[in-house]
Amino acid sequence: MNPWSVALLALAGGVGAAARYLLDDAVTRARTRRSATGAPGPFPAATVLINVTGSLALGALTGALQGGHLPATTAAVLGTGFCGGYTTFSTAMVETARLGERREVALAATNLLGTLVLAVGAAALGWWLTA
Repeated sequence: MNPWSVALLALAGGVGAAARYLLDDAVTRARTRRSATGAPGPFPAATVLINVTGSLALGALTGALQGGHLPATTAAVLGTGFCGGYTTFSTAMVETARLGERREVALAATNLLGTLVLAVGAAALGWWLTA
């Protein structure tokens, strides 16, 4: 990969991280407005949404690459850069651990297994749509 591609990859990662922040903030604000207590609630819906939509995008990029519809460098910049900056596995695991610490075992299991199933399904759908 040439230096320009690396620079684009870094830029795409920054854009992905900014997109993640903005979507998380929007979902949290919407959930807070709907809550009777003014708190967003214990379930990390924003992180699930981010990881599922990021998996869909990465699956679509992979399918487009494999189908010959996308150059490898473009797929690397968007997949590794944008999707890498956008998705957040570590946050999902910390949120699951926090739910477990609060003895919200059902929510922790739902977050862990739900994220896994939905993200893998979204990646498969994205791949299927573009391959």
